[in-house]
Amino acid sequence: MSRTLKVGTRGSNLATTQAGHVRDALIAAGYPAELVIVRTRGDVVMAPVERIGVGVFTMELRAALERCDCDVAVHSYKDLPTARDERFAPIAVPPRVDPSDVLIARDGLTLDTLPEGARVGTSAPRRRSQLAAVRPDLDLRPLRGNIDTRMGYVTDGELDAVVLAAAGLDRVGVGERATQRFGIDQMLPSPAQGALAVEARADDDEAAAAVALLDHLPSRTRVVAERRLLADLEAGCTAPVGARAELRDGELTLYAVVAAHDGSTVLRAEGTSRTAEHPDGPVAAADELGRRLAADLLGRGARDLMANEQSEERDPLVPRESTTAPPTVGES
Repeated sequence: MSRTLKVGTRGSNLATTQAGHVRDALIAAGYPAELVIVRTRGDVVMAPVERIGVGVFTMELRAALERCDCDVAVHSYKDLPTARDERFAPIAVPPRVDPSDVLIARDGLTLDTLPEGARVGTSAPRRRSQLAAVRPDLDLRPLRGNIDTRMGYVTDGELDAVVLAAAGLDRVGVGERATQRFGIDQMLPSPAQGALAVEARADDDEAAAAVALLDHLPSRTRVVAERRLLADLEAGCTAPVGARAELRDGELTLYAVVAAHDGSTVLRAEGTSRTAEHPDGPVAAADELGRRLAADLLGRGARDLMANEQSEERDPLVPRESTTAPPTVGES
């Protein structure tokens, strides 16, 4: 290859670590690569992500890619809108890591052993609603900042516990700090949590070919099922929707949840598909499974439940147009 690929990333420790894995994989595949830091508004504005919108991270990375400030962009897949953006080549999904949510609590406590009224930090509506369903007594507090900042609230005694993504902890080498990893029956993660999305410009054949080599079919299959569910629910990436797909021996199982913010109503769905037997391949099977479970949830009132959540009052200091991700109308 005649040029060094510039891999665009946010400047946080987690983002650069994730992008560093992509850079190293490109180099191993024979494509020289280096990291390029892209500063986004989300790195400056410290309001909760659910108020400013995850688009402040993804849209500015994509803008840098379109301007040719970088040749490759690395996103946390869960932060991307589900609509395909024709400016960019199809997204590659490297091998996914643990998608679970985890609890980091003082004194090694778990969700069951936290005292009544314990102060637990998380701003995500999805996490808050599932926590409230099983522990309505908890004092749920908003949370923002990088991994070290969030864990520091527990270390300093400001909070009794925080809920974070296992993927971030594992990628920066502090996974052992988790006092509990939530199972499927306890808390379902954000669709595509634990997966990276790597993309190049649609008109850059050389970079697009390099990115395509990073795609991992089993990871893509799981992510497609989860994101199709999200798309068909017409829910943004901050909606109170959880999903997790597991692929074993050619059988894909998808678990999904939509919950009220106070945990008073919880809708769950589960379905399976024999991906190895689908005539159009495992990705098509995953897409169909996501559609099927979304239809099930919609038939049981999921749209009304999500509409009630999205009508909650927002921060008046934040422009309304910045509070949601772009419309979710298709699969990336």
